[in-house]
Amino acid sequence: MAIKKQYLKSKPVCKVTFSVPAEEAKSVAVVGTFNEWNTEATELKKLKNGTFKGTVDLAKDASYEFRYLIDGTYTNDDQADSYAFNAYAGEENCVITL
Repeated sequence: MAIKKQYLKSKPVCKVTFSVPAEEAKSVAVVGTFNEWNTEATELKKLKNGTFKGTVDLAKDASYEFRYLIDGTYTNDDQADSYAFNAYAGEENCVITL
């Protein structure tokens, strides 16, 4: 899995691209505090090579918790900036800091 950050000079925004290699998966979404954990808000598109990819514009100077939802199973990204325990989920969430 990969996270790419591209800061814009013209706005206080960072374009964050999420890439998830999941050839066998039917659907992959990224859910988090930036989309109120909505499982349908940020679905990633499957590329020909089997990687799911999508870009989200996020305000910089902030941190966001997130996880991937791969065919109904929540998964963390091993390249997250850090991890935070979430009592509601009973597990750690990924954290991205911009």
